[in-house]
Amino acid sequence: MYQLNIDIQDFLSNIWQKKPMVFRQAFKDFADPIAADELAGLACEEEVSSRIVVTQNEGKDWQVINGPFEDYDQYGEENWQLLVQAVNHWYPDSQPLVEAFRFLSDWRFDDLMVSFATPGGGVGPHIDQYDVFIIQGEGRRRWTVGDIGQYEQRNGNLTSPLIENFVPIIDEILEPGDMLYIPPGFPHQGFTLSLALSYSIGFRAPSQQELLTQLADYLIDENLGHKRFTSSEDRVGAGVVSANQQQEMMALLKQLAEEPQHYQTMLGKLLSQNRFELDICESEPVTAEELAEAIEEGAVLRRIGGLKVLRLENDNQHRLFINGNVFNYDAADDNHAQRLADDTELSGDTLTAMTQSSLQPMLLTLLEQGMFYLAEAE
Repeated sequence: MYQLNIDIQDFLSNIWQKKPMVFRQAFKDFADPIAADELAGLACEEEVSSRIVVTQNEGKDWQVINGPFEDYDQYGEENWQLLVQAVNHWYPDSQPLVEAFRFLSDWRFDDLMVSFATPGGGVGPHIDQYDVFIIQGEGRRRWTVGDIGQYEQRNGNLTSPLIENFVPIIDEILEPGDMLYIPPGFPHQGFTLSLALSYSIGFRAPSQQELLTQLADYLIDENLGHKRFTSSEDRVGAGVVSANQQQEMMALLKQLAEEPQHYQTMLGKLLSQNRFELDICESEPVTAEELAEAIEEGAVLRRIGGLKVLRLENDNQHRLFINGNVFNYDAADDNHAQRLADDTELSGDTLTAMTQSSLQPMLLTLLEQGMFYLAEAE
């Protein structure tokens, strides 16, 4: 298990989404959950999102090569970095590191990205629009972080995340077990001093664009949102849209977005989905009797890596949102639904009671779909 050695309440009150911070020995006696050769093996798989970034021109330019990769010999022993996204989806031994960050809500969690870097390797100065915790594993890396501000994109490329250089407000070398937290909007870059493994725990929130797009799609799919604009005035001139009319039209959208029956389903589906592919292996249907027998023999129920099981506070229905899908249950079983959302593993009497509730059809479906699986207790 990985125990995060920080004051979580102080972090949430004074640091989270406010300022970057280095935490020395955030994980004492840190042990890498994955080896470099195992990470390289994952990057050979078609389903896994990976890339190599090669440092060029003495650290002034970077070349990005997308995976999968068959071999790495061509890149030599310096000036490149392998990055593999959503390692927690494909490598179960990495899940305990993710669990250390569940003091933050699951809906925010994006993925665990793992990087292997050779001396001189890095991705250049850039800005991310999400929160990230970077934990240093094997090796040493120097990190610089700048303040929020206006930065020119490198070479004037408006589609590139790379920016021109910045003035550091943090300039530190991370050793194994150290952690760097960076909120959205702060420019940063890492420079590798020795062969190194780093772990990036990312947390992402939806943008206005994403929310509006999802809401529009939902209203169209459900044939909702037909209320038309009516004006309180119409005598301002033939070629004019008055300021008051403009505001009233936008108020029509605001009214729609404030009605739970219009936005809750959309939010639940959106926030329970993953950006990266899950390791889903569909199975043969499991009967209620087979499930009960497996539990009696000591089996535990586990969700696959990266799967989000969410509830909405003050929901107008009794339901769970799982990987963009909706599962309803009876009001009397709210406590079981809460356990399914909060716990990544269930067993014993708790699981037995759940299978005897209105959640039973949901569990059987999730097992068949490969979202959950039965395993031996460790």
